[in-house]
Amino acid sequence: MNPVFAFLLAIFVVVIVWIIFDRLFPRQAASAGLKLERWRSCLDSKIATIPGATMPYLEGGCGEPLVLIHGFGGDKDNFTRIARFLTPHYHLIIPDLPGFGDASRDPDASYQATDQARSLCEFLNVLGLKRVHLGGNSMGGFIACQFAAEQPERVASLWLLNAAGTKPAYESNLLKHYLATGELPMLLHSAADFKRLMQMTTHKPPFLPYSIRSTLARRSVADFDLHSEIMRQFTASPMLETQFNAINTPALIVWGDEDQVLHPAGATALQSLLPDSEVQLMADIGHLPMLEAPRRTARDYIRYRNRF
Repeated sequence: MNPVFAFLLAIFVVVIVWIIFDRLFPRQAASAGLKLERWRSCLDSKIATIPGATMPYLEGGCGEPLVLIHGFGGDKDNFTRIARFLTPHYHLIIPDLPGFGDASRDPDASYQATDQARSLCEFLNVLGLKRVHLGGNSMGGFIACQFAAEQPERVASLWLLNAAGTKPAYESNLLKHYLATGELPMLLHSAADFKRLMQMTTHKPPFLPYSIRSTLARRSVADFDLHSEIMRQFTASPMLETQFNAINTPALIVWGDEDQVLHPAGATALQSLLPDSEVQLMADIGHLPMLEAPRRTARDYIRYRNRF
């Protein structure tokens, strides 16, 4: 048999076997796929215990510590794909916030921005991290800003990706509808809604295997009640501009100009609050730049950090 043909045939067989495995055993396939992605990004899985909660996290890389905080409905693996471009430069720590991912879920806990910032503080204390660079997407960006404003000596810089926390950011049609009616399409009633969720949060949805989509969808449906309450509490959190006159931490503010979840006007509002900041609008990108354009988003961040 021709060696080239034999090689191509072997690749074809492996792909077919994986597709079958992915469909028939989605939970096991999703676990294997996530482990592979984490391995490619040089990330190890660990667990931290803080008062009242457990916070699993991913860790890897070398250099100054960079802590990345996911958004509402997300988890630590929102940053796994971008991590492989960052671990050669920084020591990454990426936790699951209480109530999300593999973290503990307490329906009686408080989940406002100040509460989540307190959990972040406890997490950093457990890991012995006195001063870090801090990044966050959406809700995670709000939490990062809240923490930096409350404890500026512990945050060397901020990386804000479509960050919540300012009134102009909440002027999107989606959030105005939620604040008026209590209905939020990001909360899934059924697994069939997951496709709509991806279309809403990304301008060009990245490829996700069936097993990952299925696993994430099932988890979101199971979390409907808890996440409804977390969203209610979080949107009731005082806006950053009503709490602070200025946050003097250096910051890179990134925003996808096709964001349907948070209005891009939030970038200008954050820049007004963060005098030592730079704004970067990303064309044809939605709410999740680190998933939609991981290489480009990482490259721009590294360029920003190299200016320090």
